[in-house]
Amino acid sequence: MLRIGITGGIGSGKSTVTRIFGVLGIPVYDSDRRAKQLMSSDPALRTALIDAFGVDIFPNDGELDRRLLARIVFDDQDQLARLNALVHPAVGADFERWCRSLDAAPYVLKEAALIFEAGIDRHLDRTILVWAPEDLRIQRVIERDQTTEEAVRARMRNQWPDARKVAGADFVIVNDGAHPLIRQVLEVHHLLLRSARSASV
Repeated sequence: MLRIGITGGIGSGKSTVTRIFGVLGIPVYDSDRRAKQLMSSDPALRTALIDAFGVDIFPNDGELDRRLLARIVFDDQDQLARLNALVHPAVGADFERWCRSLDAAPYVLKEAALIFEAGIDRHLDRTILVWAPEDLRIQRVIERDQTTEEAVRARMRNQWPDARKVAGADFVIVNDGAHPLIRQVLEVHHLLLRSARSASV
């Protein structure tokens, strides 16, 4: 079973592309969603987070106060790196357990926002980057989240520039509204099926 990473900058539409792969029957692991769940449900990770950021991030109801944690790490690269160093290994171990629980599949997708930034690509067989022009990405996020351009740009600063991710990706899917999206996904899908068959021989 090949392990394929899929990523893209904020507003690139990677979730849309991932859903198309899901329709094709490819299992998808949502790293960001699982990370949020693990931060509340994994006892060892909870303890490590409290040690690093204080008990206030888990108020009386026991659920993680994501807004407080976001305020702590936002615009503080050291704190953000500290958070990622705790969360990414836990997510990686959870992903491996998830892979082992699956029936035979030619490949699986690991969807994550920071595949390259966190070095997750080193543990994957291939990577897919969903790309869209920066102005279009900003417009999408402003409309989706009812936020401001400056807030979107601030979030973008925590991600690698597109050129660096394009250079590191095995496949690039262009989601700019002009290039047919489903056709691109099908092309990558067939190439990955071929790679999976070759790997199993």
